[in-house]
Amino acid sequence: METESEARSLPGPTGLAQVGYMRRILKDPQPVLDELRDRYGPVCAMGAGPMRMAIIGAPGALDDLFAISNDSFRWGHKFNVLGFVVGPGSMIVSDGPDHKRRRASVQTAFARRRLNAWVPTIVEQTDAAIDRLGIDLAGETRTVDLYPVGRGIVLEIVVRALFGERLAQRTQEIGDLFQRPQDYLESSFVRQLPHRLPHTARAKVRADRVALDVIYDGEIAHHRQHPTDDPHDMLGTLVQDGSLSDSEIRDQMSTLIGAGYDTTSASLAWMLWCAALEPAVWSQLRAEADDVFGPPGTAEVVVDHTLLNRLGVAERVMRETLRLHPAGVVAPREAAADVRVGEYVIPKGTLILWSAYLAGRDPEAWTDPLRFDPDRFLDLTPEQKVIADHAWVPFGRGARNCIGFALAQMELTLMISRLEQRLDVTSTASVAPPPVGMVVNRPLGGAPMRVAERA
Repeated sequence: METESEARSLPGPTGLAQVGYMRRILKDPQPVLDELRDRYGPVCAMGAGPMRMAIIGAPGALDDLFAISNDSFRWGHKFNVLGFVVGPGSMIVSDGPDHKRRRASVQTAFARRRLNAWVPTIVEQTDAAIDRLGIDLAGETRTVDLYPVGRGIVLEIVVRALFGERLAQRTQEIGDLFQRPQDYLESSFVRQLPHRLPHTARAKVRADRVALDVIYDGEIAHHRQHPTDDPHDMLGTLVQDGSLSDSEIRDQMSTLIGAGYDTTSASLAWMLWCAALEPAVWSQLRAEADDVFGPPGTAEVVVDHTLLNRLGVAERVMRETLRLHPAGVVAPREAAADVRVGEYVIPKGTLILWSAYLAGRDPEAWTDPLRFDPDRFLDLTPEQKVIADHAWVPFGRGARNCIGFALAQMELTLMISRLEQRLDVTSTASVAPPPVGMVVNRPLGGAPMRVAERA
């Protein structure tokens, strides 16, 4: 049996080749991950000393990684640029007891009864966006970029889920204040170097965050004066919980807007591409929606959480899309100690980039892994289900998984059902566009489609 001292170092590029890979992976990660996997396998490393990176993308290796105590890693490390946007008190850049306390408070706001109460809002906001789109179409078939349409739907849902109806009229203002920080996170490493210079991109992002904090503070004060048990108001829940300071509440709200807005809308764009490129899938989605919601023009059923159990096709389309196109291609954590993953030891100080993208395309876990096939999740044997569950990790796993994963899955399932039921959509290309984005994986050029209202 192999001893600790006999554990191997990770394979990977050497010499100057490492420099090119490291520069490219921080700008355009997907093709670099594919290239590294083909040459060195789904578990590899590059760099040295404080600039050492390890890529973990094999499902078995991810099992080992997620099983290691979180105390062996740091999320508030020097490479984590998210803290500048979401704040140092955000749970996603916190470690140890601070992370547990902050996450526990937010977790209360994601209780199942609250999630269930948001289902009608998701459908209502999707229908409202389709109605507005119908006015623009004026009975014609036109090319429409459905990516910003989806972003608008998700933003309306997120603002209502976080703040209730009180801030619904300020949805666009909040979206505008958050757009520049989101764009900044996708900018080059050089532009993100810390400084206090005025009139720079970083200074403008700082000003946007100050403006958002003013909105948060106003709502926090309102909730202290007028407590509520509104399930559509996550901020009120955090205020009443009382375990977070006002500064910590502000940082959690910025975190939840970012995590719930950009990632979900990017995933919806990928779902539209995947479904539109497969007319049979689009037809299946429509037939299911007509059965569950009732055909357009008929009396519709009561919209509540029980409908989700009947949207099996939409749920499988969501799962298959996120397998191929997870919102986060890589997720970083820094090793706070030497850690062992399978036969390899990863030294302390290494930046570990674990990849749902690589796991979702692993040929040992998935048959014909690059083919879009929602029905691959049907009739799995117990053994196949275990393999699929271990290799499908778009939201992570364990105590550091995406806290809003259940809401995101609900949104995507319901939104795609209503969009395909009420719109005729035809792809404008024969293949999906290439991916782009370091922080959020989205289709290059958005989701331009030929769109008409369903007759």
